[in-house]
Amino acid sequence: MIGVTLIVMIFALILLGVPIFAALGATGTMGLIFLQSRSALGGISWITIPQSIYSGIASFPLLAIPFFIFAGEIMNRGKITEKLIKFALMLIGRMPASLAQANIVASMFFGGVTGSAQADTSAIGGMLIPAMIKEGYSKETAVAVTASSSTVGPIIPPSIMMVIYGVCVGTSVGAMFLGGFIPGLMVGLGLMTVVALQDRTMHFPRRTEKMTWEEKRQTFADAIWPLGMPIIIVGGILGGVCTPTEAGAMAVVYSMLVSMFVLKTVTVKDIVPMLYKTILQTSTTLMIISAAKIVSYVLTALQIPAMMGAFMASVTSSPYVFMLMVNVLILILGMFMDGGASVIVLAPILAPIAAQFGINDVHFGVVMVLNLIIGCGTPPLGVCLFLACNIAKCPVEKGGKAILPYVQAEVIVLFLITYFPFFVTALPGMFGYI
Repeated sequence: MIGVTLIVMIFALILLGVPIFAALGATGTMGLIFLQSRSALGGISWITIPQSIYSGIASFPLLAIPFFIFAGEIMNRGKITEKLIKFALMLIGRMPASLAQANIVASMFFGGVTGSAQADTSAIGGMLIPAMIKEGYSKETAVAVTASSSTVGPIIPPSIMMVIYGVCVGTSVGAMFLGGFIPGLMVGLGLMTVVALQDRTMHFPRRTEKMTWEEKRQTFADAIWPLGMPIIIVGGILGGVCTPTEAGAMAVVYSMLVSMFVLKTVTVKDIVPMLYKTILQTSTTLMIISAAKIVSYVLTALQIPAMMGAFMASVTSSPYVFMLMVNVLILILGMFMDGGASVIVLAPILAPIAAQFGINDVHFGVVMVLNLIIGCGTPPLGVCLFLACNIAKCPVEKGGKAILPYVQAEVIVLFLITYFPFFVTALPGMFGYI
């Protein structure tokens, strides 16, 4: 009961508007006080708090987070987003609902650069939402397409949420990156299918202008540079040349060289503002991780994971039923809680239970990440939905209603990868991670 109370306390504080790191820290401290009151455990020294905070972030793989964020900032400041969008438009051509389809394709490319859904919404949405509205799409449709496609970012490598999961559970980040590649493509294709089906009744605008061969050649040449980053990241990891953290550092160097010396869209004076934004985003994530370590320590001391595992085993012996229960739980929590924070809190508890049911940790991690990022586009607390509605000056209620068909497509992909692990494990298995 104490463990359940602590978990409920975390979510209650967050829903009341308490900052996530403060909610985790307060809950962890309350748990330590309880542990100290139990003489059978011999008491817990208060030095546990700073030790847990330090051990929570003293991890080499976590260095990948600031590197990926900084690389994304450089690419954004270097106007790389414009080149990716133009390349996506070239690929889509004059097919029905071309601008909406290009929005999704651009998000798939952009996901291979930043690994952040919020960054995708801000960058892609800031350009394409006004363009879609000007071309004749409704505000609700522009919001729905942009917010839903932004969720591809944390699935297609690199992914900040997968880095966090790998650190929390002790799973190879490289294997997680590979495991997310096919599901990311499946989500993108699913969203494009929804657009195509809606076009039959809503008759979205269709582009009629045709690019010349010279324009296509120039667009392709411009896109080579940003598309080189995911090749460096994934190729370096697969080739055994570097770790995910080192790949992140290489991505920073690559993006800086391209933006400053090839495209010449970033100057030296831009570096300090970019570093400042990187520090703000990184510190927020690391503060949550460090505070969550205190909670993890308390829950482990209370043997909560073992108790939950025994409870799940008493309810069902089927891994399929277990995964259904987990999906329903995380889908609901993802609607109310930040995805990264949910991974930090839930992964150390649920991953060991999944292992008891014979579920591969990489498979479970990708399912968990996809599950949580769906919440980024759903009310009441969908960050991407709110960002897109703010850009479009659209009421959240209307945007939330319009996004439902796209969320349904994402849920279908979620259950496909849940019950057909091959979609997740094929690439990691091919490269010897599984």
